[in-house]
Amino acid sequence: MTGRKTVRAAWPLLAVAAAAVLSGCGIRATEVPTDFGPAPSRAACQLAGGEVAEPEAGEFTAPVALVCGGRLVDVDRVLPLRERHAGDPVRMARALLEEASRTPSEDEERAGFTTDVRKGLTVTDPGEGDPREALRLGTLPENLSVFALAQVVCTFSGSPAAASDGSVVLGGPDDAPLRRYSCTDEVRNRPGTAPTPAQTVAP
Repeated sequence: MTGRKTVRAAWPLLAVAAAAVLSGCGIRATEVPTDFGPAPSRAACQLAGGEVAEPEAGEFTAPVALVCGGRLVDVDRVLPLRERHAGDPVRMARALLEEASRTPSEDEERAGFTTDVRKGLTVTDPGEGDPREALRLGTLPENLSVFALAQVVCTFSGSPAAASDGSVVLGGPDDAPLRRYSCTDEVRNRPGTAPTPAQTVAP
Protein backbone atom coordinates (compact mmCIF):
# COMPACT_ATOMS: atom_id res chain seq x y z
CA MET A 1 0.00 0.00 0.00
CA THR A 2 2.85 2.39 0.76
CA GLY A 3 4.19 2.00 -2.78
CA ARG A 4 0.80 2.84 -4.29
CA LYS A 5 0.51 5.95 -2.13
CA THR A 6 3.96 7.08 -3.21
CA VAL A 7 3.13 6.71 -6.91
CA ARG A 8 -0.22 8.45 -6.47
CA ALA A 9 1.38 11.34 -4.62
CA ALA A 10 3.98 11.72 -7.34
CA TRP A 11 1.38 12.33 -10.11
CA PRO A 12 0.89 16.08 -9.38
CA LEU A 13 4.65 16.59 -9.41
CA LEU A 14 4.97 14.74 -12.71
CA ALA A 15 2.16 16.83 -14.23
CA VAL A 16 3.86 20.07 -13.15
CA ALA A 17 7.17 18.88 -14.54
CA ALA A 18 5.57 17.92 -17.87
CA ALA A 19 3.89 21.33 -18.15
CA ALA A 20 7.21 23.03 -17.43
CA VAL A 21 8.95 21.03 -20.16
CA LEU A 22 6.21 21.85 -22.66
CA SER A 23 6.26 25.56 -21.87
CA GLY A 24 10.04 25.56 -22.14
CA CYS A 25 9.71 24.17 -25.65
CA GLY A 26 7.21 26.83 -26.63
CA ILE A 27 4.31 24.34 -26.59
CA ARG A 28 1.20 25.26 -24.67
CA ALA A 29 -0.13 22.42 -22.55
CA THR A 30 -3.81 21.53 -22.97
CA GLU A 31 -6.15 19.35 -20.97
CA VAL A 32 -7.83 17.85 -24.04
CA PRO A 33 -6.32 16.54 -27.29
CA THR A 34 -6.45 18.99 -30.17
CA ASP A 35 -5.98 18.59 -33.90
CA PHE A 36 -5.61 21.83 -35.81
CA GLY A 37 -3.58 20.31 -38.61
CA PRO A 38 -0.02 21.28 -39.53
CA ALA A 39 1.15 24.72 -38.45
CA PRO A 40 1.27 27.13 -41.42
CA SER A 41 4.64 28.26 -42.64
CA ARG A 42 5.61 31.83 -41.85
CA ALA A 43 6.28 32.33 -45.55
CA ALA A 44 2.76 31.21 -46.44
CA CYS A 45 0.06 33.76 -47.25
CA GLN A 46 2.63 36.43 -47.99
CA LEU A 47 3.78 37.65 -51.38
CA ALA A 48 7.36 38.75 -51.77
CA GLY A 49 7.88 42.43 -52.44
CA GLY A 50 8.64 41.94 -56.12
CA GLU A 51 5.52 39.81 -56.58
CA VAL A 52 3.02 42.39 -55.30
CA ALA A 53 0.94 43.93 -58.07
CA GLU A 54 2.01 47.48 -58.89
CA PRO A 55 -0.47 49.76 -60.66
CA GLU A 56 0.60 51.72 -63.70
CA ALA A 57 -0.83 54.93 -65.10
CA GLY A 58 -4.61 54.63 -65.33
CA GLU A 59 -4.76 51.79 -62.78
CA PHE A 60 -5.28 51.33 -59.05
CA THR A 61 -5.14 48.43 -56.60
CA ALA A 62 -8.12 47.04 -54.73
CA PRO A 63 -8.06 44.33 -52.03
CA VAL A 64 -9.68 40.99 -52.86
CA ALA A 65 -10.26 38.39 -50.15
CA LEU A 66 -8.70 35.03 -51.03
CA VAL A 67 -8.44 31.83 -49.00
CA CYS A 68 -5.07 30.96 -47.49
CA GLY A 69 -4.23 28.77 -44.52
CA GLY A 70 -7.91 28.29 -43.73
CA ARG A 71 -8.56 32.02 -43.37
CA LEU A 72 -9.27 35.02 -45.58
CA VAL A 73 -6.34 37.21 -46.59
CA ASP A 74 -6.58 40.33 -48.74
CA VAL A 75 -4.51 40.42 -51.91
CA ASP A 76 -4.19 43.57 -53.99
CA ARG A 77 -5.43 43.23 -57.54
CA VAL A 78 -4.95 45.84 -60.26
CA LEU A 79 -8.09 47.41 -61.76
CA PRO A 80 -8.60 50.14 -64.36
CA LEU A 81 -8.85 53.56 -62.74
CA ARG A 82 -12.12 54.18 -64.58
CA GLU A 83 -13.80 51.65 -62.29
CA ARG A 84 -13.00 53.79 -59.25
CA HIS A 85 -14.17 57.01 -60.88
CA ALA A 86 -17.33 55.55 -62.38
CA GLY A 87 -19.21 56.08 -59.12
CA ASP A 88 -21.24 52.95 -59.80
CA PRO A 89 -21.25 50.41 -56.94
CA VAL A 90 -22.54 47.60 -59.16
CA ARG A 91 -19.83 48.21 -61.72
CA MET A 92 -17.21 48.06 -58.98
CA ALA A 93 -18.81 44.91 -57.58
CA ARG A 94 -18.58 43.25 -61.00
CA ALA A 95 -14.90 44.10 -61.33
CA LEU A 96 -14.15 42.79 -57.84
CA LEU A 97 -16.21 39.64 -58.37
CA GLU A 98 -14.30 38.91 -61.56
CA GLU A 99 -11.03 39.25 -59.66
CA ALA A 100 -12.25 37.06 -56.80
CA SER A 101 -13.15 34.30 -59.26
CA ARG A 102 -9.91 34.56 -61.23
CA THR A 103 -7.45 31.71 -60.81
CA PRO A 104 -4.63 32.87 -58.50
CA SER A 105 -1.37 33.71 -60.22
CA GLU A 106 1.62 31.40 -59.94
CA ASP A 107 3.12 33.64 -57.26
CA GLU A 108 -0.15 33.60 -55.31
CA GLU A 109 -0.46 29.82 -55.61
CA ARG A 110 3.10 29.37 -54.33
CA ALA A 111 2.18 31.49 -51.31
CA GLY A 112 -0.83 29.24 -50.67
CA PHE A 113 -3.69 31.37 -52.00
CA THR A 114 -6.81 29.80 -53.50
CA THR A 115 -10.34 30.96 -54.29
CA ASP A 116 -13.69 29.26 -53.86
CA VAL A 117 -15.59 31.81 -55.96
CA ARG A 118 -16.52 30.17 -59.23
CA LYS A 119 -16.28 31.85 -62.61
CA GLY A 120 -19.57 32.92 -64.13
CA LEU A 121 -21.05 34.32 -60.91
CA THR A 122 -22.82 37.55 -61.85
CA VAL A 123 -24.03 40.61 -59.96
CA THR A 124 -26.70 43.05 -61.13
CA ASP A 125 -28.42 46.26 -60.07
CA PRO A 126 -30.98 46.41 -57.25
CA GLY A 127 -34.47 45.28 -58.21
CA GLU A 128 -37.60 47.36 -57.95
CA GLY A 129 -38.23 48.23 -54.31
CA ASP A 130 -34.72 47.12 -53.21
CA PRO A 131 -32.49 49.40 -51.14
CA ARG A 132 -30.08 51.25 -53.39
CA GLU A 133 -27.09 49.44 -51.84
CA ALA A 134 -28.55 46.02 -52.69
CA LEU A 135 -26.66 43.70 -55.04
CA ARG A 136 -28.40 40.86 -56.84
CA LEU A 137 -26.23 37.80 -57.49
CA GLY A 138 -26.94 35.34 -60.26
CA THR A 139 -27.57 32.66 -57.61
CA LEU A 140 -28.87 32.70 -54.05
CA PRO A 141 -26.08 33.67 -51.65
CA GLU A 142 -26.90 30.65 -49.49
CA ASN A 143 -26.17 28.41 -52.49
CA LEU A 144 -22.54 29.54 -52.46
CA SER A 145 -20.00 27.59 -50.44
CA VAL A 146 -19.26 29.04 -47.02
CA PHE A 147 -15.83 30.10 -48.24
CA ALA A 148 -17.15 31.72 -51.42
CA LEU A 149 -19.84 33.67 -49.56
CA ALA A 150 -17.29 34.89 -47.02
CA GLN A 151 -14.94 35.91 -49.85
CA VAL A 152 -17.65 37.86 -51.68
CA VAL A 153 -18.86 39.64 -48.53
CA CYS A 154 -15.36 40.53 -47.30
CA THR A 155 -14.24 41.65 -50.75
CA PHE A 156 -17.26 43.91 -51.19
CA SER A 157 -17.21 45.20 -47.61
CA GLY A 158 -14.13 47.37 -48.12
CA SER A 159 -15.30 48.85 -51.41
CA PRO A 160 -17.90 51.29 -52.79
CA ALA A 161 -20.13 48.23 -53.32
CA ALA A 162 -20.80 48.13 -49.56
CA ALA A 163 -23.23 50.18 -47.51
CA SER A 164 -21.96 53.14 -45.51
CA ASP A 165 -21.48 50.93 -42.43
CA GLY A 166 -19.42 48.35 -44.36
CA SER A 167 -22.20 45.77 -44.51
CA VAL A 168 -23.15 44.13 -47.81
CA VAL A 169 -26.75 43.64 -48.92
CA LEU A 170 -27.02 40.56 -51.13
CA GLY A 171 -29.85 38.64 -52.71
CA GLY A 172 -30.40 36.16 -55.46
CA PRO A 173 -32.07 36.84 -58.80
CA ASP A 174 -35.56 38.30 -59.26
CA ASP A 175 -37.35 38.95 -55.96
CA ALA A 176 -35.40 36.56 -53.74
CA PRO A 177 -35.12 37.80 -50.13
CA LEU A 178 -32.31 40.22 -49.37
CA ARG A 179 -29.93 39.79 -46.44
CA ARG A 180 -27.41 42.17 -44.92
CA TYR A 181 -24.06 40.46 -44.40
CA SER A 182 -21.11 41.53 -42.25
CA CYS A 183 -17.42 40.72 -42.63
CA THR A 184 -16.24 40.19 -39.06
CA ASP A 185 -12.82 39.22 -37.71
CA GLU A 186 -14.26 35.82 -36.86
CA VAL A 187 -15.38 35.29 -40.46
CA ARG A 188 -11.97 36.32 -41.75
CA ASN A 189 -10.15 34.00 -39.38
CA ARG A 190 -12.52 31.01 -39.58
CA PRO A 191 -14.59 31.29 -42.78
CA GLY A 192 -15.07 27.54 -42.92
CA THR A 193 -16.70 27.26 -39.51
CA ALA A 194 -17.89 30.75 -38.54
CA PRO A 195 -21.14 31.58 -40.39
CA THR A 196 -21.16 34.93 -42.16
CA PRO A 197 -23.51 37.09 -40.03
CA ALA A 198 -26.69 37.97 -41.92
CA GLN A 199 -29.92 39.82 -41.18
CA THR A 200 -33.01 39.67 -43.38
CA VAL A 201 -33.79 43.01 -45.02
CA ALA A 202 -37.45 43.91 -44.79
CA PRO A 203 -39.09 44.50 -48.20
